[in-house]
Amino acid sequence: MSTNAHILVVDDEPDIRGLMKEILEDEGFQVSTAENAETARHLRREQRPDLILLDIWMPDVDGITLLKEWYDSGLTDCPVIMMSGHGTVETAVEATKLGAYDFIEKPLSISKLLITLKRGLEMASLQRENQGLKKHAPVVEPLGHSDLLNHLREQVKRINQHNTAVLIWGESGSGRTLFARYIHQQSQRRDGPFVNVRVAGMSPENQALELFGVEGSQTPARLEQANQGTLYIKDIADMDDAVQSRLLNSLENQSFLRNGGSETIPINVRIIAATTHDLEQAVNSGRLREDLYYYLNIVPLYIPPLREHCEDVPELLDFYVNLFVNQENLPYRKFSVAAQNRLRNYGWPGNVRELKNLVQRLLILGNGLSIELEEVEPILTAQRPSAHKHSSIYDLPLREAREQFERAYLEHQLQEVDGNVSKVANRVGLERTHLYRKLRALDIDPKQTKK
Repeated sequence: MSTNAHILVVDDEPDIRGLMKEILEDEGFQVSTAENAETARHLRREQRPDLILLDIWMPDVDGITLLKEWYDSGLTDCPVIMMSGHGTVETAVEATKLGAYDFIEKPLSISKLLITLKRGLEMASLQRENQGLKKHAPVVEPLGHSDLLNHLREQVKRINQHNTAVLIWGESGSGRTLFARYIHQQSQRRDGPFVNVRVAGMSPENQALELFGVEGSQTPARLEQANQGTLYIKDIADMDDAVQSRLLNSLENQSFLRNGGSETIPINVRIIAATTHDLEQAVNSGRLREDLYYYLNIVPLYIPPLREHCEDVPELLDFYVNLFVNQENLPYRKFSVAAQNRLRNYGWPGNVRELKNLVQRLLILGNGLSIELEEVEPILTAQRPSAHKHSSIYDLPLREAREQFERAYLEHQLQEVDGNVSKVANRVGLERTHLYRKLRALDIDPKQTKK
């Protein structure tokens, strides 16, 4: 097989990296290697591989976590093939759900490796050829038919009569990203790309690298990727002040300079920005530059919290039940009228995201065709920390007591290893895929458990 394709091999074992590099180069591939997640991130940004071979078990950040990070960041431009010496069906399913093209077990069969590589590269080529068809995928509208949701749809129609920037604000979990996609899909730029950038938690240097790229790199900057389309920045008030200034200059001039470059790159980009911060406070405190705020705030869009359109709750419950049944093969269960009424009157501090997690948890941990009020109530009560602070775990039904213990136990383990899921799996003797599912079911975010 003769090819000039560039393969990135990510594995913490030097012997395996060296062997695979030798074999693949003999087959005509260009090969780069990385011993950990940090190096893999750098090489992916700088060299833009055509395909990535990614080991699951690594010491710093495991392969599943790195794959999810890339997938959540919208980095789906090349196929990823997972490798593991402890492969299970569950791990393979988890990897493919997170966007992996395929999964191969160690010790590697060279013939199987080369066949899988060839098919992955062919798949990527076909995807590029069919990109134009993908642009016309059906639009997924925001769910709900309350007066508030209908009013928001009308606002989107008015917004899209113009090509101005849009600033979306609202509580976490309320659906800001969904509405950003909806605005793009309903706009005149619908056939262009929708590029999602999340800058929260990034250093100022990495924020600049994400947006403006590096001179000489084959990986286009996010501003380039969004050309003729929409750039969506989810955490605009978490962006460094100097990067905000540079972004504003680029948007006003519709051109930018790559990091280390001297040539101006022309662009045609519409920006949609979002934040959970109170806008006036963000400007007054200096989190959001006043000049950037005025550029973005030509057309503001406020997404109300779920508690303000609770009549949409039954429709959302039905949607997510069907979603998890079809996508994750979970057993179908129907909410009783009493359970639905209770959930309509619940405050939903975590908004639609909390509702989605609750549905998934009930489908994973529950039994029976019907979800009754008695099963829902303890979960809602558990969201309020003081509700069971003074009561004994021995007074609870077995299922609730088990959930309380598992949540406290796993949160403690995650805190001990600074949120590293791979280390927790080793400490508690649980298959990593099962641990991921358990964390999701118990609504535990590993990132929130870091010290």
